[in-house]
Amino acid sequence: MSSAVLSLAAIVLYLLAAGVLALDARAGGGTRPTVSGMHVVITAAAVLIHGIVLYQAMLTPQGLNVSVFITASLVGWMVALFALIANIARPMYMLLLGLLPLAAISLALEWLFGRGHAVTGQMPRGVDLHIALSLVAYSLLMIAAFQAVLIAVADRQLRRKRPIRIMRVLPPLATMEVLLFQLLNVGLFLLTLGLLSGFMFVDNLFAQHLVHKTVLSMLAWLVFAVLIWGRYLRGWRGRTAVRYTLAGFLLLAVGFFGSEVVLQLILKRV
Repeated sequence: MSSAVLSLAAIVLYLLAAGVLALDARAGGGTRPTVSGMHVVITAAAVLIHGIVLYQAMLTPQGLNVSVFITASLVGWMVALFALIANIARPMYMLLLGLLPLAAISLALEWLFGRGHAVTGQMPRGVDLHIALSLVAYSLLMIAAFQAVLIAVADRQLRRKRPIRIMRVLPPLATMEVLLFQLLNVGLFLLTLGLLSGFMFVDNLFAQHLVHKTVLSMLAWLVFAVLIWGRYLRGWRGRTAVRYTLAGFLLLAVGFFGSEVVLQLILKRV
């Protein structure tokens, strides 16, 4: 089956899964919906097909194709996979409702614009570990950033004392903050391993084409580390946690995708 057909099927399934979740929430009259078996099956099918598309696109005889749109699609796939796994253990309705369409968009961008090649060739030993750790950390911190947005919405509505209907679907604010810091703890740990593996296995992380990515990733690490320090020693939460999370993720996103867009789409370099 062609990659175009598979991509379209996965996109439809992602959007269908989000639609089923929205309908479940609406049918519950504003109460928190339960995780239906149908939703899990549809989402799992979308993730599986998306993974097959990525496998076909990334593996080439010359090496890994890491073009910016394929990498974005890979992050979207990881985010959907992690959210699905986490949702089975702890329902995260609004997270899934926002993240599944993002996964569909990332796959659509790969389908439409991901024909270009940025092949790595034969990578030095250990670089593949650095890339894998960095991508997993980025995906988890992206979920944390989306969770921070939901916390900001909930906090604003509580301060106004006029909660909108969406507040009945969201978990309690304290529960959302616990999940946020769980994501941040794991994400920071993996980001630390990613940076350390980069210094160990990449020849020169401060080379001209890597310096922006390295510096911004280190600044992002510092922001997340300060936030976690402030959480456990000074009890930071609420708006402070949201601001630090979004600032750290913005640095990480600009460092990774910003540099890749300039190198691959503007300068035509890998």
